[in-house]
Amino acid sequence: QVQLVESGGGLVQAGDSLRLSCAVSGLILNNYAMGWFRQAPGNEREFVAAISWTGGSTYYADSVKGRFTISKDNAKNTGYLQMNSLQPEDTAVYFCAADYRAVMRLRVQDEYDYWGQGTQVTVSS
Repeated sequence: QVQLVESGGGLVQAGDSLRLSCAVSGLILNNYAMGWFRQAPGNEREFVAAISWTGGSTYYADSVKGRFTISKDNAKNTGYLQMNSLQPEDTAVYFCAADYRAVMRLRVQDEYDYWGQGTQVTVSS
């Protein structure tokens, strides 16, 4: 059974940092691309960041470029999203997702095979 479990969310102030983790079981993350998406209240879920299965390419939404960094540690079977300079507009539930050997269309939610349940990030002004 495949499971993706996010952690690391919380309540922070504007300008603070958080690191989200996505612990994966039931699959070998070395063979999977990972994406992070977020959904704010009343909004549709949107793309945040992605890393190809080889780890050689990363992609970011314009709204987070330069502030967020995606990575994955295949040895730990865990993905990460380092979030710096957080702003109130970053408040959302953050989801990680995995896509088998994907290098393209990583911004597209429908491409992903497995999803976590999400972790809440709240940024106060």
